[in-house]
Amino acid sequence: MSSPKPTAPAPALARPPYKKVRPGSCDTHVHLLAAANEFPLYEGRAEDPPNGHTFQEWIRLYRRHLENLGCTRGVIVHSIFYGTDNSVTVAALREMGAGFRGIGLLPDQASEADLNQFVAWNMAGVRLNYVHGGVLSWKGAKAMAPKLADRGLHFQMLMHAHLHMNELQTDLQNLPVPVCFDHIGWPDLTLGTGNAGLEALYQMLDSGKVWIKLSGLYRLANAPYFDTDEIVSRLVRANPERCLWGSDWPHIMLNGAEMPDAGSLMDAFYRVVSDEKTRDQILIENPKKLYGFAD
Repeated sequence: MSSPKPTAPAPALARPPYKKVRPGSCDTHVHLLAAANEFPLYEGRAEDPPNGHTFQEWIRLYRRHLENLGCTRGVIVHSIFYGTDNSVTVAALREMGAGFRGIGLLPDQASEADLNQFVAWNMAGVRLNYVHGGVLSWKGAKAMAPKLADRGLHFQMLMHAHLHMNELQTDLQNLPVPVCFDHIGWPDLTLGTGNAGLEALYQMLDSGKVWIKLSGLYRLANAPYFDTDEIVSRLVRANPERCLWGSDWPHIMLNGAEMPDAGSLMDAFYRVVSDEKTRDQILIENPKKLYGFAD
């Protein structure tokens, strides 16, 4: 039994956005949780899951979250709360069925059998935390990349664009798999939208080599998120065919950020991306391409 940690706050019940998204739309970034005694917790985690909800209750909350937004597809990103024990995410994928894919965690020493099991679990990719470190190093990721390519998997990566893009750019260009960045590249907004790291990110997006999630706005600004409008606009202009949308529900590890409302996050997306065709590209067509959803 792992030692207790501070408890994450429970998410607020989100209101619907001013306009629900069309069927086929995908929320590409959520985490599924459980009661603290239901699945093994990672000793290195920063928080415990919020109190008061069993795994099945989290599934019901997730279904309600999707219904509020209008999304009919989803990507469940395994939380570091559970380390490399992916069982809570695997269970969630089984509960949700068709139209849902996973992003899991693997260590540097993952075997061929581990990767084959990953595919059997309906995982689409492996998550890498370049900011805080964790269970997979960048060296390990580069060694793993050809094995992911053989299986049609990709990397999902958390990094700070203003700090890390320039040092990563050459490696990213040479990787044999796509890389999808979380949370609009988690930039420092005080540096503006034209700093060297972001310019490198725009270039990589334009090349089609990387993807970006228009997620995590609340980690950078307070609602209604006007301060993120310019960077979201720049990312979409760089390559709308490589942008995805995610809520980051249920908003764990806030680290001082305000608890967001997923409806407000979708409203911020609508405000910046006003063209219906581009919205459908980001919400429907792009997830189909990266995650392999069927028509």
